[in-house]
Formats: sequence, structure tokens, C-alpha cells
Amino acid sequence: MRIVTRRVSLAVALLACAWLAVPAEGQFRQSVGAPNALEAGGPRESKEAAPKSQTGQGAGEPAPPRGPAAELYRRLHSAGLDPNGIYHIRDAFLEREDIHIALDDGVIGFMQAVDGHITGALFIGEGDLLLVPPDQAERTSLALFTGMAVMEEKFTSAFFRFNDDTFEQLKGSLRPEENAADFYSRWDGAVRSLANADALRLLLSYMNKPNPLPPGGDRLLRARLQGPRMGTFDVFFDTLATEQVAVGSLASKDGISYYDVLTSFPMRSVRKAHVYDNYQSPATMDIIGFKIKAQLQPPETLSADAEVTMDVKDDGERLLLFELSRYLKVKQVEYNGKPLEFLQNEALEGTALARRGNDLVGVVFPEPLKAGTRVVLKFSYAGQVMSEAGGGLFYVGARGAWYPNRGLKKANFDLEFQYPAPWTLVATGHRASEQTGGAMQTSHWVSDRPLPVAGFNLGRYQRAETKTAGGVTVEAFAAGVESEFTNKNTEAVLIPPPAGVPSPIKSQPISAPPPLPRPASNAEMVAQTSARAVDFFSQRFGPYPFSSLAISQIPGRNSQSWPGLVFLSSYAFLSDRELEVAKVSPFQLILFRDFMQVHETAHQWWGDLVGWKSYRDEWIIEALANYSAVMALQKDRPTEMNSVLEYYRRELAATNADGEETAQAGPVTLGVRLSSSHFPDGFNLISYGRGTWLFHMLRYMLRNAHSLEKPNADPDELFCRGLRRLREQYAGKDVSTRELQAVFEEELPPALRYENRKSLDWFFESWVNGNALPQFELKDVKLIKHGEGLSASGKIVEKDAPQDLVTSLPIYASSANKLVLVGQVFADGEETTFRLSAPTGTKKLVIDPYHTVLTKP
Repeated sequence: MRIVTRRVSLAVALLACAWLAVPAEGQFRQSVGAPNALEAGGPRESKEAAPKSQTGQGAGEPAPPRGPAAELYRRLHSAGLDPNGIYHIRDAFLEREDIHIALDDGVIGFMQAVDGHITGALFIGEGDLLLVPPDQAERTSLALFTGMAVMEEKFTSAFFRFNDDTFEQLKGSLRPEENAADFYSRWDGAVRSLANADALRLLLSYMNKPNPLPPGGDRLLRARLQGPRMGTFDVFFDTLATEQVAVGSLASKDGISYYDVLTSFPMRSVRKAHVYDNYQSPATMDIIGFKIKAQLQPPETLSADAEVTMDVKDDGERLLLFELSRYLKVKQVEYNGKPLEFLQNEALEGTALARRGNDLVGVVFPEPLKAGTRVVLKFSYAGQVMSEAGGGLFYVGARGAWYPNRGLKKANFDLEFQYPAPWTLVATGHRASEQTGGAMQTSHWVSDRPLPVAGFNLGRYQRAETKTAGGVTVEAFAAGVESEFTNKNTEAVLIPPPAGVPSPIKSQPISAPPPLPRPASNAEMVAQTSARAVDFFSQRFGPYPFSSLAISQIPGRNSQSWPGLVFLSSYAFLSDRELEVAKVSPFQLILFRDFMQVHETAHQWWGDLVGWKSYRDEWIIEALANYSAVMALQKDRPTEMNSVLEYYRRELAATNADGEETAQAGPVTLGVRLSSSHFPDGFNLISYGRGTWLFHMLRYMLRNAHSLEKPNADPDELFCRGLRRLREQYAGKDVSTRELQAVFEEELPPALRYENRKSLDWFFESWVNGNALPQFELKDVKLIKHGEGLSASGKIVEKDAPQDLVTSLPIYASSANKLVLVGQVFADGEETTFRLSAPTGTKKLVIDPYHTVLTKP
């Protein structure tokens, strides 16, 4: 279950261009005689709403400028083998920090030089790879896919792409090859097919001045290896990436292709520089603002002119990459009133475009940019990015990429929309002006503060408005229901045929269809629910961060929160009776009625105000929003709060068809990597499920420790103070997992200081960076009279847990139907002895009777 979907970063999108080269993969595998199991199906489609047709450049559209960058890109994209560059090779090595590749014996053919650069090679023969992940989490991840914590793989073929002096490094191991002509004729086609995956990344290297900031400058090596045990897999070394070393492979499950990231981590020199947790690729541009004028032509078309203002931070860049929806075609890019050369995946056409996407636009400047320069680019583009779902509802499939951007970089937004008069538009920011009357209307929206993203929604809405206790205006915009509901409700209730009757005899209708749901009639209820949530969160986390909040209905079951604007599922607008008619499960009833909307409202603080630094930190935002909703649910419906936590516990312990427990997908810090061929829904189950439990554990550890120290104080004082501090320190910024830990360590009570250290290392290393689902039980408990009370001793036995797991467990004394907290005990290892004081009358001790620690069901 995924409540919120978020955009992939620019870096990930660029890597995907290389990783998901399915046709090239298939051709290479066939060429070397390996099974071609991965040919069926391409990469998973985006959840964007697809237009009704997809073609290449439309008739009458201006062709993009043709210039030296496009020509260089095409040559990098289609380079083949050099017939004069084929050699026998023996005892050669490629060393890239943590990556060790040996070419023991075989034939290697180098690619044609492009502008004097040899950028790749194909090796057929015997080789070895050695790669050792640097920590337990990465070794566990690698073992999930390979069965081993260290990669020691033999391979029989390898395709290399590089931007450095690899050819010079190998020169000393090269000898003439007698069968060079046969090698060329057999493998040239495969090399040309494989060449396309890295063309854009190489173009960045050769057009931009080498950046001295990454260790070692700009260095790239990608190796697509094939061996007898693992089949085909990729090894990456890229100094411009946030994590410079990675291994991945394409896998198929149930007809769907996945790209599994087996391991990924910063290279050795970055780790030695002690910046492992917070290292980020150097930013060469600061995005200052966007000024966009968009024309909306329902039901599908958007056309826009977008001005992007940036400040150049470093010398040397000529090629800039932007994200833009695959369904929007750029017509022109201007700088200082003159058109610039640009590339928009021009080599992809027809089915390849539909399969692989058109998400990156490269803009080429005539000269390298200078540090301190302010750049204003103007993009003109259009395409079909909207879909009408029925019932007056629209779905903007490219919500995060309807304008050219460089990832989730906070900027000011000035948005102007023109759209037909019957429709209502709502957007991020506040409405600065509105012009109505006539066939078209115009609305102007301006951001209150720099935002990571901006968006809009369109529909034939009815509007409801309320105010929070703090005076924040909350609006709900609702329409009818999408065609999914219409189709469901046209079906009569059926009675099955008698047992034994042949299947051609169909069931017979016995009743009329139920009436269609009416989301608009519940708009006021939705507005009031979010208003109460804003008040609840403001008291605990600090003031609501934006001037107003709009809740906009969208079709489907997923929702999404953006600054001041929530895209809320139609299901969350339904009454209890309408949800029952829709035949949702008991958990979904809680989700749509009480949870989803509050979760999205919490994202105004966690995600829209406070962001995340890398994919390893996104769990903070999703889990915090989810746990904020849990806290709100606990206030009004404590039984349902327990049901939510128990649902997540059961899901984490559930097994897939191969008997793998969901928790084995990995720790929350693996982020999007958690979703794989082993666990297709791994990100949601771990980030939301385990992440929610992690904050529940942290809250109750602080709560219990505070109660032991100050029995009459607010038990949630420390936890909420930590969240307020998090908001204050990182408002308008991005937070990492290590920084989250530091926030809660500032006032760590003595009862949570493992080995007397004012540190939460034990919790973050064991639980946040782990995946354990342990079990605990008491053993050998003794109660002995001591003074006016009792001395209680015993052992805590730990099962199904790694040896280094450390857990703070609350111990309660039970007497006469009363439970009293008597202490927090750190369980460390298979058995932990303890001694506590207990009140007179204690009959027994109980571990965690209120289920505040994540354990196996």
C-alpha cells in the first residue's frame, strides 16, 4: 500500500537511462548464447497518465537545433568496434577503488574513437570480479540476491564503457589477435546496440569541464558482465554519482521486469574522508525560481512557456540536464533571446519512446558557463499530460515533471494558468489574482516560500471551506466519481448458479445496482478533517508552514501531498456506507476514512517543509507522516491505531512465494531499492510499515524513560520536543538519518544511554539500519522482599535476532489487575540478566504488555 508517490531524482533518472537498456541487454545475451529470459516485457511503466497515442516528432513541429552536441551524442550513441582495435589480452587488471576486475585471458575489441576518445570495449574470455561491500546492510542486500555477502564472480564476457584512460592502462597487456576479423563481424552489431545506454553520461564528460570536486575528478566505468552463476549483471563506478559504486541486474517476475540494485555505496576514498552519511554530488547550479505560463486545453493538452532562473556556482558547464515528462515535447529553448541546441532523447522513437520514456532534456550552451553568472532559460513545450477520468475529474499524470526542473531543489514559483471557463483550477502557493468571464479564465499563483515542487489540478469541482483554530483556511475541492465507480455500480448484485450447473449458465441479477457515490457531498467533511489535523500537528510540531491548504480530489486509490496542496484519492471522499459498497477491506476502511488524509496533511511538515537528503533518508519523511497520522488516530480511535500497527507487524512477517519474509527486503535506509523482483512492494511495506514502528518505538522509549524520571510530566514531552526541534532546524532544508539521530540525542534521558553513552547509535545501528523481527521472553524471574518493596531479577531471552541487536525493553510489574512500569532494560544478545525494584504486591513481571516494541507476531 503506497499512500504517497514521489518523483525520482535527476541522478536516478540519468542512471536509469543506462540501467534499463532492455533491447541492448537482450541482443547481447542472445549473442553470447545465454538464455534470453529477460526479453519479455520492458521496464515497469511510470504511473503517469499516458496520452492516447505516442509517436515521435509530430508533423509540423519545429525540429530541434542540429549542432555539435547532437552530432557528438549520435556518435557516442552508435559507436561500434574498431576493426583495427582488436587484441588478445592476458593478465590485465582494472582497479576502481572497491572494484577489482581481472581479465585473465581472452580477446578484447575496443570501440571506435569518438573525437579522439576511446570510450568502450568488449571482452570475451575468462575474467574475475571481486567486490566487498563496506557494511553489514550492504552485505545483507547483496546476499539477498546472490546468496553471498561478497562478490567473487567469474565472467566469460564483458562490455565496458568508460571516459578515462582505460585503453592506456590495458596497453601493456595487449597482443595481436589472429581472428580479429571474425571477432569484429560477430560482435560489432551487439556493441553498437549496447553503446546507447551511456551516451548521455559520456556527453556530460566531454562537453563539461572536469569538475575537481569529486574525488578523482569525473571518472566513469560501467561493466556489463556475464558469468555462469549470475548471468548478466552491471557494475558501476561513477564519481559524479552520490554513491559511486553499485551493482545491479535485470530480473523478471510475473511478466514484469525489475532492475534489482544488489548493492550501492560511496567509494573507499569518500568513506575515508568521513563523509559517508552526508556526501552529496556537488551542485553546480542554484535554482532561484520558475515563472511559468501554461495553457490547458482539456481533456489532454498542456502547452507552456517556462522561465527557469539559475545562478552558476562553478565554471565549465556547457550541457545542463533537466527532467521533463516523457509526454511533453520541447519546441525551443532560449537564452538571452537566442535559441539553444537541445537534446530530448532524440534517438528514441515509437515503441522505444513509449517503453523507455522521454524524461531528460539536455540544454547546450555555446560557451562554458562562468561561476557567478545568472542564467535565465526559456522553454517552450507542449504535450498530452492530462487525462479525464470521468465525473468531472482530471488526472495530471506529470504532476512532478510538467515543467523542466533539476530535481527537488527549493525555488520560488510564479504560475499563470489559462483554462476553459467551466473548470476550476487549484495550485500550489496562493492565488494572487483571477480573471473570469468569457470562454477562458486565468488564475495567477505565487509561492509563499521556496518550494521543492509545484503543481496544479483541474476539475468540475464543488468547493467547501473551513478554518483551523489558528486561522488557516482549508478548502476541499470535490467532483463526481471516476469511471471505475461507474462501471462497478452498473453491475447488478448477482446470485450464483446452483452447484453442479454447467458454467455457461450465468448468475442471475436479483437486485438493482447501488447508487453512485457522491464525493462532492462529503467535501465539507474532508475540509474539517484536515483542519483538525492541522490544529493537532501545529500544537505538537510547530505552526502550519503555508498560508492555506487545499484538498483536491483525484481518481484512483493513491494520494500525494505537495506544499499547500493535497491530491486526495476519491476513496477518501466517500462515506462509510459508500466504502462498504466499494467492498474495501477492514484495513482499507480505516485507511480511507481515518488515515490517508491525515497522513497527507502531516506531509505539509514532513516532506514539503522538511525534505530528505538522499534515497536513504526518504523513509524519515514517509514514516514520520505515517506516524503523525498514527498519533492523531490514537487520540480519537485508539483501537484503530492498534489495528494499523498490528497490520504493519503482520505484513512485515508475511512471506512471499519463495518463503522470504518481507522484513528481509532490507532496512528502511535502502529506500527505493527495497522494491525489487523479490519484493515488488518492498518500499511501501518497509518505509511505511517498519518506519512507522521505528518512530513508535522511539516515542515510547522516550515516553517510558521520561515517566520513570518525572512521573507527573507530560509523557510525550521529549518526543514532541524532538520533532519541534527537527522542524525548527530543518525548515526549508533536507535532513539525513544521521541528523535525525542527532536531534533526538540532544536530550537523551539516562535510562536510554546504553553503556552510559549519550548516544542513540545502538538504536540506529541495530534497528534503523537493520531488519530484525525478534522475539523476547522472561526467564528465571525471582521476586524477593527488599526494604519496603521487592527486588526483581531474571533473564531476557532473545530469539530470531542478530547477535548485535540491542533493544530497550519496558518491564512492568503486574499485581491485582494493575500494571506498573518499573524499568527499561537493554537486551543485548541471546540472554540478558537484570535486577529491578518492584512494588509490594507484585505477582509477576511482564515485558512490553502494550506492544511498543516491534516483534514477530
